[in-house]
Amino acid sequence: MTLEPYLRFALQVGASDVHFKVGGIPILRINGRLVPIKNGKVMSQEELTRCAYELMTDEQKIKLERLHEVDLAISVAGLGRFRGNIFHQRGTIEMALRVVPYGVGSIDALGLPKVVEKLADAQRGLILVTGTTGSGKSTTLAAMLERINSRRTSHVITIEDPIEFLLKDKKSIVTQREVGQDTSSFAAGLRSALRQDPDVIMVGEMRDTETVEVGLQAAETGHLVLSTVHTLDAAETVNRIISFFPLHQHQQVRFQLSAVLRGVISQRLLPRADGKGRVAAVEVLVVNSAIRECVMNQDRTKEIPQFVAKGHSSYGMQTFDQAIMEMYSKQVISYEEALRNCTNPDDFALRVKGVGGVGEEQVWKDFEQSGKGDPEVSIDL
Repeated sequence: MTLEPYLRFALQVGASDVHFKVGGIPILRINGRLVPIKNGKVMSQEELTRCAYELMTDEQKIKLERLHEVDLAISVAGLGRFRGNIFHQRGTIEMALRVVPYGVGSIDALGLPKVVEKLADAQRGLILVTGTTGSGKSTTLAAMLERINSRRTSHVITIEDPIEFLLKDKKSIVTQREVGQDTSSFAAGLRSALRQDPDVIMVGEMRDTETVEVGLQAAETGHLVLSTVHTLDAAETVNRIISFFPLHQHQQVRFQLSAVLRGVISQRLLPRADGKGRVAAVEVLVVNSAIRECVMNQDRTKEIPQFVAKGHSSYGMQTFDQAIMEMYSKQVISYEEALRNCTNPDDFALRVKGVGGVGEEQVWKDFEQSGKGDPEVSIDL
C-alpha cells in the first residue's frame, strides 16, 4: 500500500488536508469540512508506520522516536508538495498532510485587499499575519515575499518549519532555511540572519520570547520583518506580543512595538456560497499615529478596533465584520456563514437590516462608499 493514490485524489477534489490514522480510512478536509474517502482502505499499524517512515529522513526518524512527533515537508514527483506532521496517538502512528500548491499566487489573485501590497512595499518595520491554523497565513506571506522578490533588489531570508513555498531568485536573492535542518530554532536562525546582510527576514512563527525579542530588534535596526502569530485579530495580536515578556518589561515593549509595527493582517477562511472553495475574510490594521498611541497605552489598546473600522478611506484598514459584510453583500458567502464568522453577530444582523448606532452608521457608510473603488491609501514605508 502507498499513500500516493490518496494524495492524488486529494489534489483532484481540491482538499486542503489529508488525515491518516491506524484503524480508520483516510479523511480529507474539503472547504473546511472533514470528509471520509468512501472507498478508502482501513489502514493497519504496520502499513501506516511503513508509509510514514518512507517519507522521513534518518534525522526525522530519530526525532520521531525521541519526541514522538515531527514536522516535515515532502515532494511527490509528478504530484506536488505537502507539509505534514507525523505523530504518535495512543501508541500508534498518525499523519496529517497539508497540500502546498506549486507556485506562489499574487496578492491580487488571492483576493487580498490592495493595502496588503502597500504593506509588502514597506522598507523596514514589523508586519504580522495572524489567524488560526489553516487560515492561509503562509500563503499570504508567500505572496508578499513574491511581490518583494519581483519588484526590488533585496536579500530575503526565510526561517521556516518546514519550508513550504519554494521561491526562486528574481530581482532579489532568496535564502530559505529550515528549522531542524539548516538551523536549530527560529530564534537561532533569526540571530544568525542579522549577520547575513539581510534586507527582509521572514520568520515562520513568533512562538517564544527570544524569537519575538530578536524580531523586534531586527525591525528596529532597519530591516523588514514578517512573521505569523496564532491570534484572532489585531488587538489580540498586540496583547499577545506583549504577553511574551515579564510584567516589568511590558511598558518598554509597548514603546518598542509601537515604533516598529507597520501592520497586522488577520485572516479567516469562509466557505463560498456557491460551494466552490473558500474565500479569505481579512482584517487589516495599518499603524498610524492613533494606532501607535493605542499600542503604547495599555488602557487604549481596546480602542484599536474602532480606529481600524474608521480607517478604510485614508489607510485601507478594515475590520472582519466590514470584510464579511462586503462579501455577503456581493453574495460571495451565505448569511449563515457571515453570522457564524463575524465578531459581533447581533450587531451584524442589525446592520443587514439597516439598523445601527449613530456613530457606527457613519463608519459603515464611509466604508461602503470607499469600497466602490480601492482607496488611495497612505502608508509610511
